[in-house]
Amino acid sequence: QVQLVESGGGLEQAGGSLRLSCAATGRTFSSVVRGWFRQAPGKEREFVAAIEWRSGITYYADSVKGRFTISGDNAKNTVYLQMNSLKPEDTAVYYCAASNYYGGYLNARTYDYWGQGTQVTVSS
Repeated sequence: QVQLVESGGGLEQAGGSLRLSCAATGRTFSSVVRGWFRQAPGKEREFVAAIEWRSGITYYADSVKGRFTISGDNAKNTVYLQMNSLKPEDTAVYYCAASNYYGGYLNARTYDYWGQGTQVTVSS
């Protein structure tokens, strides 16, 4: 089992920045991919970004490319999501996820473990 705990959400103005953190504990050696998803009220959960833990290769949704950066700290077993140039449409609950398998990163069903989520609200 892998436990994921997110932090760093909050209220920010449009154009501002926030950094989310996701600390992993447990059998973390089995999770080869870490990802971030988000879910706005009344909408389905959508892919934001993912990172292959060993290689550092990253993937982004088109809606956040160039504004968000996913990164990982192996020593701390923590993945980060740096969010710049925030827009009101970025408002959502952001979830950290981990997968034991490569591939299918855009699909939430690929991931084996999930955090509890952290709220990000961007005001206009």
